[in-house]
Amino acid sequence: MATEIGYSVPKGSLDFWQKRFEKYNVIYNKPAEKFGEKYLTFLDPDGLKLELIESKTEDNRKAWETDEVKADVATKGFHNITLTLNDIKPTVAVLTEIFGYKLIDQDVNRYRYATDAVENVAIVDLVELADEKRGLNANGTVHHVAFRVPNDEILMKFREKIEDYGLQITPQIDRQYFHSLYFREPGGVLFEIATDNPGFTVDESLEELGKNLKLPAQYESQREAIEAHLVKIN
Repeated sequence: MATEIGYSVPKGSLDFWQKRFEKYNVIYNKPAEKFGEKYLTFLDPDGLKLELIESKTEDNRKAWETDEVKADVATKGFHNITLTLNDIKPTVAVLTEIFGYKLIDQDVNRYRYATDAVENVAIVDLVELADEKRGLNANGTVHHVAFRVPNDEILMKFREKIEDYGLQITPQIDRQYFHSLYFREPGGVLFEIATDNPGFTVDESLEELGKNLKLPAQYESQREAIEAHLVKIN
């Protein structure tokens, strides 16, 4: 199962985040270091393990600022994902032979794989625990890990490659804003491959993104019932 989600933050920002977690009663561990990067582990309200990581590689992504969280401490986006597995070898084969990842570091039973196809969000950590029980999806867990591709042509090339490898994979699924394939890698983690196209501006302008609840056509008739269950965000 995917067990940890890492977010990139600017160097020197972890003190700010510790104080903020204390202010809002967030459960966290004191900063530590792995693979030459300082990180701060904390839990979301459902118990999902998250990490803020001072990436040792330059991260030029623009941070989202608020009145309380400025760019010098704000999260830049995903840094890495951690998969906990009984045996990493079959998963390593998928990462290296299908997706082109390479082993870049190891610390005891944690193995770091990365791709040079992108500058950021390029890391998958594998933790091998032979006796760990298989995870079950529920609150506080990660449902799947998504890999990004530019377009449908590349998406379907990956589908052919994964089928030839002997793994079962779904047909292409239209998610309105992107097109997806899903397959379960040998270690049991659900992987998604998703396109950039057609993009999130197909039904609203860039300036309006995130301001309105957008629903796929098949759920529009249920808008009132869906909105009634949503927590209001201010």
